[in-house]
Amino acid sequence: MKAEERWQARFRASRMTLPLWARQAPNRSIYRSNTSGTWEVYAWDRTTGATRQVTDRAKGTAHATIDPTGQWIYWFADTEGDEFGEWWRQPFNGGPDELVAPDLPPGQPGGIALSVNGAAAISLASEGTFRIHVARAGETSRLLYEHAEAAWVADMSLDGRLIAINHGEYGDFRHPALRVVSQFGEPVGELYDGPERGVIGLRFAPVTGDRRLLVLHERRRRQEPLVWDPVTGEQREIWLRDSGDLAADWYHDGRGLMLVRDDRARSYLHRYDLGGGGLTLIETPHGVIEEAAPRPSGHVEYSWSSASRPPVIRSSNGQVVLNAGGPAAPPSVPVEDLDVPGPGGLIHALVSRPESGSAPFPTVFLLHGGPTAHDRDAFSPEVAAWVDAGFAVVRVNYRGSTGYGSAWRDALHGEVGHIELADVAAVRDWVVERGIADPDRIVLSGTAWGGYLTLLGLGTQPELWAAGIAAVPIACHQTSYEDEAESLRAYHRALLGGSPDEQPERYAASSPITYVHQVQSPVLILAGENDTRCPLRQIEKYVAQLAEYGLEHEVYTYDAVRGSLVVAERIAQITLQLEFARKHVDAP
Repeated sequence: MKAEERWQARFRASRMTLPLWARQAPNRSIYRSNTSGTWEVYAWDRTTGATRQVTDRAKGTAHATIDPTGQWIYWFADTEGDEFGEWWRQPFNGGPDELVAPDLPPGQPGGIALSVNGAAAISLASEGTFRIHVARAGETSRLLYEHAEAAWVADMSLDGRLIAINHGEYGDFRHPALRVVSQFGEPVGELYDGPERGVIGLRFAPVTGDRRLLVLHERRRRQEPLVWDPVTGEQREIWLRDSGDLAADWYHDGRGLMLVRDDRARSYLHRYDLGGGGLTLIETPHGVIEEAAPRPSGHVEYSWSSASRPPVIRSSNGQVVLNAGGPAAPPSVPVEDLDVPGPGGLIHALVSRPESGSAPFPTVFLLHGGPTAHDRDAFSPEVAAWVDAGFAVVRVNYRGSTGYGSAWRDALHGEVGHIELADVAAVRDWVVERGIADPDRIVLSGTAWGGYLTLLGLGTQPELWAAGIAAVPIACHQTSYEDEAESLRAYHRALLGGSPDEQPERYAASSPITYVHQVQSPVLILAGENDTRCPLRQIEKYVAQLAEYGLEHEVYTYDAVRGSLVVAERIAQITLQLEFARKHVDAP
């Protein structure tokens, strides 16, 4: 298979998310898959083995869930991929679609939580306000919560009596507080650990009448689980020795917790026994667990991959749970770990080298989004495409990344953008000095926050990069703030210490448009016309500045938001990026 056919086959290969099962009907599951060429929702009856496609939308479907009884499948329908819309539902066995809350105006989704009695708690943001309503079929929705600062629904107890809400009322959306209210909005309990100590609600115990809520806290500067009864105020902290990102869920009987810990770009699966207090490692292959969920049998199902091996849905009993169907994605190369001394501490980075050719290689630095995210030893068709094209790929978990404790994540403040790029530059020097990367053939690239860092790096470190590729970037923080979705405004205020009116110097100092006159390298910009996260107008202002200064650039626009859920669109974008890099960097 030729290189181009191989990397495109990875995008076209059928993939699926971890099946989500109904709490009281565990043989009824849903998942999302790209089998049709677009990411859509599917229903799976585990008793009969039958599967069926539930949604069929031109731009794909990003959010879906199933109610605890297994009777209804819910999904969020936005307009042309702009992440602004309404929740719909359909019977599990098929039937007409219906609006969950027809009396509510469209908004940006902040989650949905469901109970056994048909009640749904729905978070939607619009017009500068975050609202949570309780909706029930055939009834008028009831406003449960409303605030100008960001908030989202975490979960609803199975009986519908308690609703958990994460909120930023105390001024820091990055470190939320947690409130539990009754089904009528009356306060029941609150957890707030103070500045820079987030408290995140996860799930109520999966037992009817059980009030306990599973929570993640940061009291020791790392994520750890906590079991909280919001009615009595009783708390049980579960101490973990290791830092890293944490995901957690209940076992079906409420007697144990499943913990997934991300550390240094790999995942580790554990069971914690609430009765005896023991922590047991569950053996999984070396790599990354994207999602995991315990089954009533006691086994854990999880979605797993590594940089060299494509995703698969596994069970801790050793079986493959469900195949997405169709030819498997071709494998790729494993990653190498780098630990590089940096201005803020040791920086962890990942390197993928091409299978042919010799060092020093033409190299692309792929910067992750977020910034509260991190690159991992997971299968990436994008990384593999660059490797097949003869490029070494370097990914940097700079300050601000998750997965290395709260202190590393929260080091991103003040000189936002410049902090991350200082770490990127340190890793660039390291791979050049060791002969991995050719200093004259290094491309800087990224998507969303990574695209922002790309534009900022081209302007503030022009001598380091031969070319730049920025997908759906932030080019001007102030203009982006004016046009972006409500939750992103809240994040901007938390990250930069206020609004543009309150912190104009910080917004300007961290904006790529401030340094556009210093850009020396050609740049490709990809932008979503309906993007509410990285809006188009601020990109257009940046491009106009590039043109005014006579700087070489190309622009590609598409109609869906951010990374498209349409496989063909993703292939078209990667093709464009590879061709641009080859044109400006001497590559195989």
